[in-house]
Amino acid sequence: MKIIIIDDDPLVSSALRTILESDPVISVAAVGRDGSEALALYRTHRPDILLLDIRMKNVSGLAAGEAVLGEFPDARILFLTTFSDDEYIIRALRIGARGYLLKQDFDSIAPALKAVMTGQSVFGEDIVSRIPLMEKTQEKPDPDSFSGLTEKELDILKLLGDGMSNKEISEKLFIGEGTVRNLVSAMLDKLDLKSRTQLAVYYLKHS
Repeated sequence: MKIIIIDDDPLVSSALRTILESDPVISVAAVGRDGSEALALYRTHRPDILLLDIRMKNVSGLAAGEAVLGEFPDARILFLTTFSDDEYIIRALRIGARGYLLKQDFDSIAPALKAVMTGQSVFGEDIVSRIPLMEKTQEKPDPDSFSGLTEKELDILKLLGDGMSNKEISEKLFIGEGTVRNLVSAMLDKLDLKSRTQLAVYYLKHS
């Protein structure tokens, strides 16, 4: 089983490589430091599974995974991260990830890779327990309600759907983090939703 690891923390990458290659059926073909490397490494090595971190400096794991799946629809992608934000999980599900695990549970990674190879989808128990709650996000607004949002609000909404934090959005759009919070609050009022997560899920379901 050939694996590519992409994680911006070299210590994590090194530990992962050591743990995984202690299993005789797993080999690590390459290691990358940013999502911007994912597609090129995938093209070169054609791994059985691409193991991706979520938050990285230049290109997120979610964006990288989407790019890889756009070119290689059958790619097996497993996200391994310290972040269990609902927006990230929903996004991972939407792009077609085969799994989403938390780094804290290193012992589960090799079994998860083997499960993915047999065609299973693998999500940590704490993740699985939350998915039904996410899917119950209220959907009272009509998709036409997007027409009531300003251009800036739509920009923010799309980035929320991409799993970005308020800080990341403020840096991306060159506006203050307080402005982002205010515009998120305005959208919640306009769309009759109650949380930032509901905004992100609503956008993903109707975009």
